[in-house]
Amino acid sequence: MFKPKVIPSHQTTLLTKEQQTMTPEERNDLIAKYAAGYDAVMNALDGFPADSLGAHPLPGKWSAREIVHHLGDSESTSAWRLRKLLVEDNALIQGYDQDQFATRLRYNERDMAPALEAFRYARESTVQLLGLMTEDDWQRAGTHSESGRYTTEDWLQIYAAHAHNHADQIKRLRDALTS
Repeated sequence: MFKPKVIPSHQTTLLTKEQQTMTPEERNDLIAKYAAGYDAVMNALDGFPADSLGAHPLPGKWSAREIVHHLGDSESTSAWRLRKLLVEDNALIQGYDQDQFATRLRYNERDMAPALEAFRYARESTVQLLGLMTEDDWQRAGTHSESGRYTTEDWLQIYAAHAHNHADQIKRLRDALTS
């Protein structure tokens, strides 16, 4: 059973210079990628057959509609995670079962337009924060319930790629439907 590394509350949540992993330029590149994530997903959805949004042409994979709902929920959660890291010392970042969310929240039975808007606005408001973060902000860390030490830079690396990965997944679904 996984046990997250707990950082004692008396220790700082700032990384030392030796622990920093990104240059400001690398961060800016990832921020630009993060900012472009919504457009990547919308481009992937462009031309996707509306009557096939709930289809599962790839066994064991989510439908396009399920991916969109996941993005709405996951991006809202990720925005909250960043805010916790910025505001709370030793923030506890709680994991969740994304497959249970998809099933129990009936992703494939719901209109995806509100989820797209939640995704869009979570990203837009978070891009504003990313542009205002200081060097000290980029050194903040907490503990993720599933993976242990979790920094603002870890957050950026994960979520810069997140929407793009799902955009690629949507394209693979479309390709599977048309082949």
